[in-house]
Amino acid sequence: MPSLKFTCAALLGIALSTSCWAAEYPERAVTIVVPFPAGGASDSTARFLTGKMSEKLGQPVVVDNKPGANGGTGATQVAKSAPDGYTLLVGSIGVFAINPALYPNLSYSPQKDMDLLTQVVRTPNVLVTSPNFPANTVKELVEYLKKNPNKVTFASSGIGSSDHLTAALFWQKTGTEGVHVPYKGGGPAINDLMGGHADVSFQNLGSVANQIRAGKLKLLAVTAADRTSLFPDTPTMAQAGVPLEVYSWQAAGAPKGLPADVKAKIEAALMAALKDPDVKKKFNDIGFEVVASSPKEFEAFQAKEQAMWKTVVEEGKITPNP
Repeated sequence: MPSLKFTCAALLGIALSTSCWAAEYPERAVTIVVPFPAGGASDSTARFLTGKMSEKLGQPVVVDNKPGANGGTGATQVAKSAPDGYTLLVGSIGVFAINPALYPNLSYSPQKDMDLLTQVVRTPNVLVTSPNFPANTVKELVEYLKKNPNKVTFASSGIGSSDHLTAALFWQKTGTEGVHVPYKGGGPAINDLMGGHADVSFQNLGSVANQIRAGKLKLLAVTAADRTSLFPDTPTMAQAGVPLEVYSWQAAGAPKGLPADVKAKIEAALMAALKDPDVKKKFNDIGFEVVASSPKEFEAFQAKEQAMWKTVVEEGKITPNP
C-alpha cells in the first residue's frame, strides 16, 4: 500500500499538471517589441494595434521599444524569446526583408527564427526633388542623371533604408548613377531636400504628402502599382517608363514555434484590430494602406521581397558601412 507521503505527492503532481493544462492563453500582458525608437512608423503601427488587440485577448498589450543595429537588436531579442505568445514583434521592411540581404552575419533569420504572422500595412515611396531642381518628370531626371553622372545627390534616412535601396534599384533600372547621402532619419533628409541642400529622394508617401501639397517638394512619380488618390495626376514609375514597384511596409512576427491555439488567438486579435474602422483611419491618415495578409501570404511575400533586395544589394555592391 503506497505511503501517505507518496499519495499526496502524486495527487499534487496531477493537480499541478491539470492546472497548467487548463490555463488558457493569455494569462498576463502581451508585449510587442518595436526595434526602433518611439515616434517612428513601426512604433505608430504597433500602438495603433494595441487597443483592439487588448480587447480581443482580454489582457493588456504593451509596446516595448528596443532600438539598435538597424532594428536587429529588438528582432534578435524576439527571435530568442520563448514561443509562448507573450513576446511579439512589429517591424519594418528593413527588419523582415532588407537586413537579411544587407548583413551577412545577421543574428536572426526571419524565416528560421520567427513565425511570420501578417504584413500589417504598406505605403508606396514617392520620387521627390527639391523645389528648384531642373527635372520635372522622371524622363527629364533620367536624362539629367546621364548628363551629370555622380553629381546628383539622393538623400535617404540611412544606409539600408527602403528609400536608399529604392534609389539603388532606380539607378540599376535606368543605367544611371547618383550620390547617396544617408541621414540619421527621414526628417533630416526631408529638411535638407526642402532647403535645396540635397537634390532627390525616394520617401514614404505619408512622410512628405504635406510638403508636396505646400510646394516645398516636387513630386515626379509614385512607386506603387496604381496611382495614389492623394495625387491622382502623378504617374506611377511604370507609367513614367521605369518598371519599378516598391512599397515600404510594416509587419508582425513572433518567436518560431508558437503553439497552434496561441497562434490562432494572436492572428484573430491582429485581424480584429486591422479590420476596425477607427484603426484603418489612423493608418490611412499617415499614408498607410492596411494589408492584413494571412501567415502563408506573408511568408511568400517576405521571401520574394528578401530575394529582390538581395539582388539590389549585390548588384549595387551595397555594404552596411559607407
